[in-house]
This record gives sequence, structure tokens and C-alpha cells, in this order.
Amino acid sequence: MLVEIDGREVRTEGDLHRLLDRALDFGPYYGSNLDALWDRLSRDVARPVRVVWTHWRVSKRNLGAQKFEKIYNLLRAVEAEDQELGHDERFEFELR
Repeated sequence: MLVEIDGREVRTEGDLHRLLDRALDFGPYYGSNLDALWDRLSRDVARPVRVVWTHWRVSKRNLGAQKFEKIYNLLRAVEAEDQELGHDERFEFELR
């Protein structure tokens, strides 16, 4: 599955959660925070899935560098965990 995040639509962290929730159907109990995002992406989302974040620099400016880095690091950590576990079908993440 390919999920494209248009960074021009990410003005707040809540915007990002709504976009990912809509694309990946996190369900009615999704907490819309970074801990919940980790839980869903690392455990609940069927693989393979590739998240491509376009216009990410716009998001970084809107979110602020610190918040953006937290989100970026979380997405990279999910990707690294799948790789370390040797999954053939993985979560992948790319900035464009």
C-alpha cells in the first residue's frame, strides 16, 4: 500500500494524524498522539506499506523543527524495526 502525505496539508500534528488515520484506517480508538501512532504503525498496519511525505519542508516549517524531528524519527524507527526483524514485507518511509 502506498500512502502519500502532502506536506502542504500538514499545518499541525493533528493534521498529520488525521491524514494517516484516514489513509490507514486506525479505527475509532486511535489516540492521535505519537505513542498511539507508534503502536498503530509498528503493530497494527498490514505490510507492505510505503509512506511518502511530499513537500515535507512545508510541514517542517509549519510544525516547527523539533516536532517535525520527533515525527520523522518515529517513522524512521518503525522502518528500522521492520528491517531489524527481517520482515520481507515492511514499512518504508521516504521524504520527497
